[in-house]
Amino acid sequence: MSLEHTTVPADTGEVTLLIARQVEPGHEAAFERWARGILASAARFPGHLGHGLFRPSAEGAPWFLVHRFQDAAACREWQESPERAAWFASCEGHHHTEVARRELTGMETWFAKPGAVTPAPPRWKMAISATLAIYPISLLGTYFLVPHLVGLHPVVGSAVIACVFNILMTYAAMPAVSRLLRGWLRR
Repeated sequence: MSLEHTTVPADTGEVTLLIARQVEPGHEAAFERWARGILASAARFPGHLGHGLFRPSAEGAPWFLVHRFQDAAACREWQESPERAAWFASCEGHHHTEVARRELTGMETWFAKPGAVTPAPPRWKMAISATLAIYPISLLGTYFLVPHLVGLHPVVGSAVIACVFNILMTYAAMPAVSRLLRGWLRR
């Protein structure tokens, strides 16, 4: 499994494309060259944030390509580009077929499991999970961070709080909560 140029998604309008492709046996090397080429081509587009290529988890399982874009417009620009069309026009006999495609936006990316093409949990479950993640951060921030910011201009203090909370939500709280609630979220 390989994930290149990775950044952690946040609810900023980013779009993640998760594409599953079935490769005919014996054509894996050619497909991997093609996939790496198309991913590298997409990486040169404005608004492209990263990509990944995931090999099959078992024999006969699909390969997964992942593209991340800063917004829907950047994603659409790549999807409608002549460069992308050229890659599909020259993929040597098409020994691979798209079997699934998902477009994830916002909070869905926190709940998406790489290599899985399952729907995101209902929004109400994502809202409950996000609340469970932000509550301890808010509580601790109120006691330990806010007292140190009272002398700052409210705009600066709010910016510090937003930055700290966002980092803690993205890197600590949401991964932990989504892992702990995985069974409930997928029911």
